[in-house]
Amino acid sequence: MTSSTALPLLYLDVDGPLIPFGAGPYPPGDGPHPLLARVDRTLGPLLAGLPCELWWATTWMAEANECVAPRLGLPQLPVVDWPEPSDEDGRGGVHWKTPALLGHAAGRPFVWIDDEITGADRAWVAERHPGPALLYRVDPGRGLAVGDFTALREWLRSV
Repeated sequence: MTSSTALPLLYLDVDGPLIPFGAGPYPPGDGPHPLLARVDRTLGPLLAGLPCELWWATTWMAEANECVAPRLGLPQLPVVDWPEPSDEDGRGGVHWKTPALLGHAAGRPFVWIDDEITGADRAWVAERHPGPALLYRVDPGRGLAVGDFTALREWLRSV
């Protein structure tokens, strides 16, 4: 799925950024995805208010729209389709998502929020992506926080 808007893209991972893995405290969870209780519902309006086009970039795939989006008060978001794994994945420390996101962005400005971004990913993107890109690593112990939105807003408004 591609879009005709001129807004920058924002690719959002779930595990780590939205479901932190730190010690908490977190409310008790239940059901098939008990860790969803860790999702900070205040992030939804902040994400929706960013000047960008939101996309799920997660192995949750369409399930993010069923389980995560309602908790955040977000509408259903488009989902990046991941290619089949290849022997090239992970070469040189580049995350397997990185080439797919560059292909999806097709030169458009983008933000990628994930907890597994490394310097290798930043270098790979800098060498191959003609447009602006912000690879925003979130500490999986704390997850995406309200304070992160100042940097995200400033970057998005600068492109």
